[in-house]
Formats: sequence, structure tokens, C-alpha cells
Amino acid sequence: MDLRKPVRKAVIPVAGNGTRFLPATKAMPKEMLTVVDRPVVQYAVDEARQAGIEHIVFVTSRNKHSIEDHFDDTPELLASLERAGKTRMADELRELLPPAGSVSFTRQQAPLGLGHAVWCARDLIGDEPFALLLPDMLCYGARGCVAGLIDLYTAAGGNVLGVEQCEPEEVSSYGIVARGENVAHGFAVTGMVEKPKPAEAPSNFYLNGRYILQPEIFDILATQPRGAGNEIQLTDAMLTLSGRQPFHAHPYEGRTFDCGSKLGFIEANVAFALARADLGEAVYASVADLIRKHDTASRAA
Repeated sequence: MDLRKPVRKAVIPVAGNGTRFLPATKAMPKEMLTVVDRPVVQYAVDEARQAGIEHIVFVTSRNKHSIEDHFDDTPELLASLERAGKTRMADELRELLPPAGSVSFTRQQAPLGLGHAVWCARDLIGDEPFALLLPDMLCYGARGCVAGLIDLYTAAGGNVLGVEQCEPEEVSSYGIVARGENVAHGFAVTGMVEKPKPAEAPSNFYLNGRYILQPEIFDILATQPRGAGNEIQLTDAMLTLSGRQPFHAHPYEGRTFDCGSKLGFIEANVAFALARADLGEAVYASVADLIRKHDTASRAA
């Protein structure tokens, strides 16, 4: 069994309903909500491509057509921008367009959980390791998390998980890994537990929504009993696979924003706007002014 095959493909699940953002997501996929001026899902695609991923598989559901349209060519729009002299904007759109044949779409026809969504990509991934990116989890840093995962995978093989550290009292909100010996720039994973009580957590390293998994995970998911929420849980399948193959963790040096929550989504917009050369100073001044006015109003109340 070769646990060091090149990682060429990635899976991005986009089948969720986005109920936490209703009514905004009543007719719009949550993955198309924008952080500054790009849809959340675009950041995941950019991260994957920058890490050398050649083919991306989107696992979709009904009412997700706008995601497919977003990653398709738009010759009429480009021609209109060119006629208007907006060549820079047209060039930016061309750069975002994936190469022909480098994206695929498959349906998750029933909301049976993340594990089931990953399993739906099995025929398009085949007998290869693959990256898995949860688009709600938006990585912010000098380098994308997937690139670091692939570096560790190249050094150690097996399966690789992106992790970050949270406050010890926050572990009950995350999937937590147990830390083993150091391996390259990461460490061996000796256990995983979903949302443990702080007193029972094996560490404060939480899964940040970035993975490299071996294709044997599909066979496990095919017969995986439903777990929490009556859904097929990916963590349960990874626990089974960890008894057969090594798992390693890559501590991400940036920060991941949970754009599936309102607070995380707002924080991501502010952070990414502040990092922009064309927006940073103005956004900083605006946010500082809002805070001053809020504090003044609070004191007067």
C-alpha cells in the first residue's frame, strides 16, 4: 500500500443549507456569501490551487447552480468589461477561472452529513489520496493551510490533518486531536474526540477543516453507521482508519475563521479588508470610528 502517492485532487463539500444565515441563504448558497469581494468558496479554491492541486471536486445539492456558474466562463461579461475599458477587472476574472476540465461536480442528494458528502466524491477521486477543504473554514495567513499539509504529507505520508490551538475552555466546540511524537514540522495523532469536555480533552489542538486523506476512507464511509445528529460522521471514519494507517497533524501558523457563524464571518470580512492595500487604512479608520461612537453611546445609555 503506497501512502505517499502525489496529492492531485481536492474535495470541497458545498451541499449544506446554510440555515444559520437565513434569510440571506434562502435563495443564495452560503458558500457564495462574500468576504470583501470574493465568495467564501473562492478562497478555498484559491488555497487548493496555490498548493498545487490539479482537480477540484465540488459536492453540491439542489439550488447550488450559482456555484457552478461562478467557476464557468463568462464571455459576454468579459467582452462587456473590455468594451467599457475595464481590462484590469476582466483580467482578474480570467485569472480566477479554473483551467478547462479541472473541476467536477457531483450531487449529495440527501443531507446525511459530512462523511456522506465525502463518500459521494469517491468515483471522481478514485484510488488516490485527496485534500479536503471545508469552505466555511476560511484560512488567513501568509500561506494557505493546504500547502503546509502537503509539505508534511511529502515528509511523512499517510493522512494529514490541519490543526490550530484554541483556549482550553473552548475545546467542547471542536474536534480535538491527541498529540504524539513530533514528525517533521508536525506531530503524530494518537487519538481524536469530538467536542470533549475541557477536563477530558487530550489537548487543545482542534481540527480546522483541512485534511489529506487516503482513498481507503471511502470503503469505511460506505458502511459507516450514523453517528451524532443521525449523520454519517467523517471523524468516526477517520478514527477507524487511524487504526490501520498513520495520521499526522500540521499546526497551521495562520488563523482560521469559521464563516459558518455570523461572528466568524464578520471577523473574516474585517481581517481580509484590513489586509488589503486598497482598503486597509480606510477600513481601520472606519472601524475605529464605529467603536468610538459605540463606546460613547454605551456610556451615555
